[in-house]
Formats: sequence, structure tokens, C-alpha cells
Amino acid sequence: MVLDPTARDHFAADRVTTMRELAARSPIPARAGNIPVGSASWTDPTLVKSGLFYPRGTSTAEKRLRYYASRFSMVEVDASYYALPTPAQARVWVDRTPDDFVFNIKAYAAITGHPMELRALPKDLKAELLPALATRRRARPRDLPKPIIDACHARFVEALQPLVEADKLGAVLLQFPPWLTSARGAVRYLAGCRDRLGSLPLAVEFRHRSWVDPGRWDRIRDVLKGLEMNFVAVDTPGGYDTTLPPITTATNRDLAMVRFHGRNRGAWDRGGDTAAERFDWLYSEQELAEWVGPLRELSNEAETVHAVFNNCTYDAAQLSGYGIAALLTG
Repeated sequence: MVLDPTARDHFAADRVTTMRELAARSPIPARAGNIPVGSASWTDPTLVKSGLFYPRGTSTAEKRLRYYASRFSMVEVDASYYALPTPAQARVWVDRTPDDFVFNIKAYAAITGHPMELRALPKDLKAELLPALATRRRARPRDLPKPIIDACHARFVEALQPLVEADKLGAVLLQFPPWLTSARGAVRYLAGCRDRLGSLPLAVEFRHRSWVDPGRWDRIRDVLKGLEMNFVAVDTPGGYDTTLPPITTATNRDLAMVRFHGRNRGAWDRGGDTAAERFDWLYSEQELAEWVGPLRELSNEAETVHAVFNNCTYDAAQLSGYGIAALLTG
């Protein structure tokens, strides 16, 4: 499916014009006090190919990251979900960004219980796969030998050490799958993640509303506090079991986070769509204004609040990020 931003109401010319005017009022790099703003990728193919964000000549990975980091104060790394990062990659990120720039790293699929791309495993780990798995494209973590899963966790932690040492690791994002509900055993799973990931800062995004059901939420919030995990608030289309209401709370004093997924109701639970199609949304000024109050309240509860835009289609995330920064500082 080829995306045409002019063919969708939320990319109508008047909305785009209004958002570009609002974006022009954003501080650069985009932030509002203790609220750094960024997107969930700086390498999204539709963004790079569009020519709407990166200036002409920004044609290498190094130039793109340096330019992005001159415009925003944080970014979320999405590639780490699909393949284990390496210390060498992390050192490059450190070297190419300003001292006060931070990275949120999306946890590798094996860590959050998602199916893993077996071809993306390091060669030595692929060599340890059982014959029945060696020819498969994907597998669930529970289907792999425990030593391989243990190694994935250990290498993930090791890879982030350059960011930790440079004080550039914002948080590890644990975005759990929608089939992980708050049923019996789920809390132990959270505790297991903390044990495996040690002292890394962890931010938790639930994708099933049972976690915040009345009568359950107070207990879950206390568990997150006890495990020193930061609850991630979300902006989504709403109305599905796989979406949470826009609850905002700081479960720890150090960090709070809001991730903006867009409001593309038609594609949210449709299945079969690419990420660009599912999160295909340009926020309007009115939609962003709904979050000014909650973000300011969070900024009084936590030392830092990350506003992360995951509506990564063309430059929608960047325009939306500029927009929230402009509203928060206006």
C-alpha cells in the first residue's frame, strides 16, 4: 500500500498548514523545561524518502542523526526491538549527539515476550538453535532454549552500557504485547524483567486494558513503584481492549513518559498493516492541546517527562513533536 498524505482527512492541507505554522513556534531543540520531546524513530523510510524533514545533503546515517539531534532533545530507538543492539552501535550514538541528548531503547522482542526474528539472531546464537527451529523465520521466546534467551538478555544489557556511562540512556521501553493481561503470573513476569535487566531504567507500556481496570490498577501501580518501573501513558484511538485510557501517573520520581500513537481508528486493530499504516496520523493543534495540562502535571510529579511521538509517517511525528513543544512553551 502506497501512502498518500494528501488523501487522508488527518493530512488535509489546512491541518498540515496549521501544524507547520505551530511547529515554527517550537523551541529548537524541541523541549519544554523538564519535558524533552522526540519521535520513535529518526530513520523511518517514509520520513527519509519524503524530503520533508532532513535537508538536502543529509544522506548518511551520521548526518541524519546529527541533524535530528540538533532539532530534538531525545529519540526512541525502534530497531532494537527487531535485532539486538551492540556496544559499537551505542558508542556511535553517543559520539554523534550532544551531551544532553538521550535515547530511549525499545526492548528486544525476546525480553517482552514477542515473537523473534530468528534470522536476526547473532550467528553464534543461531548456531545453537535446534534443527526444528533453524529453518523457521520466527519463534516465540518460550520455544527457544533457555540459554539463548538468557544470552539475549545479557547482550542487550551489555549493549547499552556506553549509553549508561555517557548518561544518555533515558529508559528501556518495555512495550508488552496485547496478549499479556494482568492475569495471575503477570506480576511475576514484571519482576522477572527487573531481575534480568538489573538497574537499567525501565518504562512499561501495557497494551491490554486489564492492567488499569478498577480494583486492579492501585495494586499494579504499587507493583511498578516497588520494581522501580516507570508507567507509560498513551494517546491512542481508544475503545479497544488493546488500548488504555489516557491515565497519567508518575510511578517513580525520576521519569514519566507519554507515547503518542496517533488516532487512526480504522487501522488500529485491523491486522496486516505496516507500522506506517497503523500509526498514520498527523495530530491537530486541538488534539495536542488536550495533553498540555496532563504533561504539565506530570512535570511536577517527575524530574523528567518524555513526550514521544510514534505516529511515524512522513514527518507527522516531527511536526507533532514541534507542536506539543510550542504549546507547552507558548
